[in-house]
Amino acid sequence: MAKKIIVGNWKMNPKSAREANDISEKIFRGARKLKNISAVICPPAPFISLIKGVLGAQDVFYEKDGAYTGGISAEMLKSLSVRYVIVGHSERRSAGDTNDIVNKKLKVVLNAKMAPILCVGELTRDHHGQYFHFVRDQIRQALKNVSKNIVHKIILAYEPLWAIGKNAKGVLPGEEALHMNIFIRKVIADIAGATTAKKIKVLYGGSVDAKNAKKFISAGKMDGLLVGRESLNPKNFLEIIKNADAV
Repeated sequence: MAKKIIVGNWKMNPKSAREANDISEKIFRGARKLKNISAVICPPAPFISLIKGVLGAQDVFYEKDGAYTGGISAEMLKSLSVRYVIVGHSERRSAGDTNDIVNKKLKVVLNAKMAPILCVGELTRDHHGQYFHFVRDQIRQALKNVSKNIVHKIILAYEPLWAIGKNAKGVLPGEEALHMNIFIRKVIADIAGATTAKKIKVLYGGSVDAKNAKKFISAGKMDGLLVGRESLNPKNFLEIIKNADAV
C-alpha cells in the first residue's frame, strides 16, 4: 500500500526558531509510529535547516542563481535536504505568480530532483461548471513543456479557495472531492496518458481538520492532505494524521 502524504504548510508561522523546533519534534515523533503515513512539514525558509524530518519548502524562485534579492533557488533547497516544494499556492498566485511563473517554478523543482506539490483550485463555484475549465487550464499551463515521462513525479493539491480560511463559505463534501479527484486525473491522462494519471498523487487542501480528514481520504479517495493552520498545533495535526492513517 502506498503511503498517504500529509503535508503541513506553516505559512509565515511560528514566530521563533525555538517554537518551530518544538512543534516539529512533537509532530515527527508522533508520526513515526504510523507506517502508512508520510508526514511532511513546510516551514518558513529561515527554519528549514533547523528541522529534522521530511521537509518541504513553501516556495522557490525559478532562476538558478544571480542578482535576485530575496530569491531562494531549487538547488539551495535541495542542499538542505528538502524533498518537496509547494508551487502555485493560492496565496502566491494572489501575490502575483502567474501560470507562466508557476510553470517555471515547477520545472526548476523537477530539474533539481525534488517533488513539486502543484496547487490548483477555483476561486468560486458556479452552476455551469466553468470552474472545471479553470482548474484544467491551471494544470495545463503549469505542465507546459514538461516531459510526459516525468509528470508522474508531480503531486497535485486541489484547494478550492472558497473553502479555505476563517471566512470559508463551507467545506467541500467528500463526494465532490472525489469528483475533482477523478477530473484532475482525467486532465493528467489527456496530457501524459492513463498510466501516469493512475500513478500521480492527488491531495486535498481546504480547511482540513481532524473531523473531516477521514472524509477526504475515504470518500474523496485522496492520496493525502495539504493542511494549513491545523499543522501548527501538534495535537491537532497528529489527530489528522491518525485519522488519515485509519482509512
